[in-house]
Amino acid sequence: MASNTSKTARASVRAGQAGQSGGLSVLGEFKYLIPLNNGKHAYVRNMISGKTTHLRTDSEAFIEEIRSLANAGHGAKIRAELNSLAAAHPSHGWDVCEKRLVEAGVFEA
Repeated sequence: MASNTSKTARASVRAGQAGQSGGLSVLGEFKYLIPLNNGKHAYVRNMISGKTTHLRTDSEAFIEEIRSLANAGHGAKIRAELNSLAAAHPSHGWDVCEKRLVEAGVFEA
């Protein structure tokens, strides 16, 4: 009996299911934070869940999202990204954001 789904659709489903194991296959540079509104908001890209969330950088939800990534071993990369954003945009408050995350104990392993 022939399948009603296309070869491309089946391949897409298999690729999506492969990502559920928590494995990671990324080529090139992956950015966790996409700054918005002069640092007041950011898209946070979660490699583990595959979701991108829009959060205020001074919210508890932002802290918890970064904490989950840091606990998964991505803390050093996120911290480097925050430092890079602070250097590139000193008036956007990324240094304050990093300080708030450090005070919350996000980067402690």
